Order: sequence, then structure tokens, then C-alpha cells
Amino acid sequence: MELKLKKPIAFFDLETTGTNVSKDRIVEIAILKVFPNGNKESYTWRVNPEMDIPKAVSEIHGITNEMVANEPTFKELAPKVYALIKDSDLAGFNSNRFDIPLLAEELLRADIDFDLKKALAVDVQTIFHKKEKRTLEAAYKFYCGKELKDAHSAAADTNATYEVLKSQLDTYEDLENDIAFLSEFSSHRDFADFAGFIGFNKDGAEVFAFGKYKGSLVSDIMDTDSGYFGWLLNADFPLYTKKVLTRIRLQKLNTKI
Repeated sequence: MELKLKKPIAFFDLETTGTNVSKDRIVEIAILKVFPNGNKESYTWRVNPEMDIPKAVSEIHGITNEMVANEPTFKELAPKVYALIKDSDLAGFNSNRFDIPLLAEELLRADIDFDLKKALAVDVQTIFHKKEKRTLEAAYKFYCGKELKDAHSAAADTNATYEVLKSQLDTYEDLENDIAFLSEFSSHRDFADFAGFIGFNKDGAEVFAFGKYKGSLVSDIMDTDSGYFGWLLNADFPLYTKKVLTRIRLQKLNTKI
């Protein structure tokens, strides 16, 4: 079943130096952009992460320090990446929890103001786990009847994810062929930031989703404990989380003017 699209959707996958969204870097990125008319564009770039790739990580995705030493940095590639995805919804495998947050961090480091307010995000892994609870290789075998060759290469994983989503729509009658529905179905919880530190209460106001002020309004804590806000901005939190906190603070200041 082909996807019913109102706008392009960019399937993407990252290979990285590790799993820390705040600190780790991209070493390979693949993007498969699918248009409403069915046309597709596919791009894959190796990236110099400007930091060491641990041996244990290289053993997983097969990309070594030597292989990326002469590749462009992400900052050099960022304008091309952003141009591809800025008009698109996004999709991936475990993308809501990892790929999108890390990509957002990399774009912000490259001085590109990445904001997903107008984009929907479909996490194919979440759909799979809610339905079958397996890995991407198992999903590809289960839904598509194929063996996933070159697993953990960004291009192979990206194309497999695209095929799995189409097959999921064929398999489950209750899955609507609609990106808004799939985005809602594949989301775990609703957060203001990608990493899940800032959530929403039942009234749609931002609240802390962690720590000693969990469940408290962010705007209230800014008034009662300004030192906590300062600590958050200087601590090792993702740049996008800090961007959200700064936005809330500016909104609060503007309402007082």
C-alpha cells in the first residue's frame, strides 16, 4: 500500500558515535524523501564527527575513524540536510526517541533553527512494537518477507523502514493511511522537547517531566526558583530542551510587558 501524503515525508536514519543525544555526533545520515505524487529522492552522506568513534560502536555500524577522516563535517552538510527536510514530515525507526532529537542537536550546533511544530513524526518502531514487538531486521522479515542485508548502514535501514511502514498499512486494517494518524499512533507521549524533559499537563501547559519539580509548571518554577532555570541552561541538557525553556521564559516575559 502506498502512503497517502499531503506533503513530503522524509524517512531518515543516523549512524552515530554513541547514544548520548547531547554529546554524540552523526557519522552517517541517509534520507529517503517521498513526495505525494510517489516520486522519491535518496541521499546518503558520511560525516566527520570531529570526535573519536569508539571501537565498540564501529563494530556495530562498521564505520571507523579512518573512513570519515576526510568527509565533510555536519556543519558543512547541514544546509543540504535542512533543505531536504524543512518542508517534510519525518519518519524513522526509533526516530522519536533518538534520531530526531540527535538531528535537532546537530542542526542547532550548525546554527540552523530547527523546529518541528509544523512537522509530524512517524516512528515505525513504535507501530511495530505496539503490534509485534520486534527489531528492524525482524520487522523487515515479518512484514516484507526479506532478509535485511547491510543492517546498521544508514541507507539500508532507511529503505527498510520505508518498506516496513507500507507493509504495516497492508497488514493492519485499523491503521489509517494518514500521516497525522500514524504520527499520533507512533508517539509514546506528548512532549514540548524531543528528549522528553518538558511535557504538557491536561490543559496543554508545559510542565517538567523529570526531577524534583516533576509535574510542576515550568513558568511557575521560573518565578519561584530562578536558580533552577539557570542551572538547566548551563547543565548537560540537549540544546533543543534549552531552546524550549528559553522560549517559555521569553513568552512569560512578554506577557508581563
